[in-house]
Amino acid sequence: MNGPWLGLENLAGADEAGRGPLAGPVVAAAVILHPQRPIPGLADSKKLTARRREVLAERIRAESAAWALGRAEVAEIDQLNILQASLLAMRRAIEALPLAAGYALIDGNRCPKGLACPAEAVVGGDASVAQISAASILAKVARDQEMLELDRRFPGYGLARHKGYPTQAHLAALQALGVCEIHRRSFGPVKRLL
Repeated sequence: MNGPWLGLENLAGADEAGRGPLAGPVVAAAVILHPQRPIPGLADSKKLTARRREVLAERIRAESAAWALGRAEVAEIDQLNILQASLLAMRRAIEALPLAAGYALIDGNRCPKGLACPAEAVVGGDASVAQISAASILAKVARDQEMLELDRRFPGYGLARHKGYPTQAHLAALQALGVCEIHRRSFGPVKRLL
C-alpha cells in the first residue's frame, strides 16, 4: 500500500472531503503515519461505513506520527472555485502538521502550490496509499461532524442526512427555505435560486 515511497522520512498523505456539496466548507487532512505502528483497515473513506470511519479516525489520531486538518470556507470556495479551494485546504493541512513533512502525497492529479516540501499527486491515492487513506478518513469524519453541527444551526435543510450534497431532499429544501449563508453561491443549483 506504500509503493515506491516506502522509507521516505516524514511522508505525509493529504486528501479532502466536501468537493461536491452545495453547502459547507471543504475540509482536508494531512497524516504522517508512524513507521512502527501500521493501522490495519485503512481504505478510501467512501468505501467505509460511517461507524468504521469513526473507529479508524480515532486510531489514526492516537497512533499516527502527526496529523492536522485544514479547510477552505464557503466564501473562499465561491471566490477561488472548488478545485483551488480544495488545494488550499490541503496546503493548510500539510502546513499545520506538528511534524514537518519531508514529502507529501496528494490525492488527485494536482498538487497545492507553495508547499515547503516536495509533493506528488497520486490519482486514486485514497485507495492505494495508506497515508492518503488515513487523511481521507480524518477529513470525511471531521466534515461530517461539522455538518451535524450546521444542521442544528440551520434546521430544515437536512444537512445531517445528506451532508450538503445535492440530493432531491436538499434541492427541495433550498426551493422551500431559500439559500442561507453556508450555501456555495457559485454552484449551479444555488446560483439559480439567487
